[in-house]
Amino acid sequence: MFIGGFQSFTLSDYPGKPAAIIFTRGCNFKCPYCHNQHLLRMSEQHSPSMEEGVLGFMEKSTGMLEGLVVTGGEPTLQQDLMRFVSAIKALGFAVKLDTNGSNPQCLRELLDNNLIDYIAMDVKAPFSKYSQLCGIAVDTEAIRESVDVIVSSGKDHHFRTTVYPALLGEEDIQEITSSIPETSRYVIQQYRPVPEAA
Repeated sequence: MFIGGFQSFTLSDYPGKPAAIIFTRGCNFKCPYCHNQHLLRMSEQHSPSMEEGVLGFMEKSTGMLEGLVVTGGEPTLQQDLMRFVSAIKALGFAVKLDTNGSNPQCLRELLDNNLIDYIAMDVKAPFSKYSQLCGIAVDTEAIRESVDVIVSSGKDHHFRTTVYPALLGEEDIQEITSSIPETSRYVIQQYRPVPEAA
């Protein structure tokens, strides 16, 4: 796993559970408003000790934490994601995955193996504007498939959109809302500029 960061405690990122967070490196989107620009590229500085450190911390946190949030970057790009999540599940923790929905095959595999307990998927834009918002050509059929996979899984989940005012307007949000299944929770987040370094 290419891990770019670790947060040992959060009460806000996993609904209803005290959890830790890992931030994976690498993303296949280039959203101009990305809050984690420093995580977009895979790092050559990866060390197995980073994984070992996270697993060791989680093992010691049994009884204090209830879950681990796996976010990024885009976690489904990690070739050994299943192995890592399996190790977390074996310790007795619930796992929440944050994803951009571009890899429905990976989502299906994780869900089929009961390795994910909660999913938060970003819906970036109306499908007609997806590539514009993501900075690359996006296979929107894969995005639609991921929505279907998540909803049909029966797992706890929500969909969310970050409103970047320069690219998304009220009509866009209404169009996105209409594409989200009525049975699913949908969260609208306001874009917050990244503070410039002093």
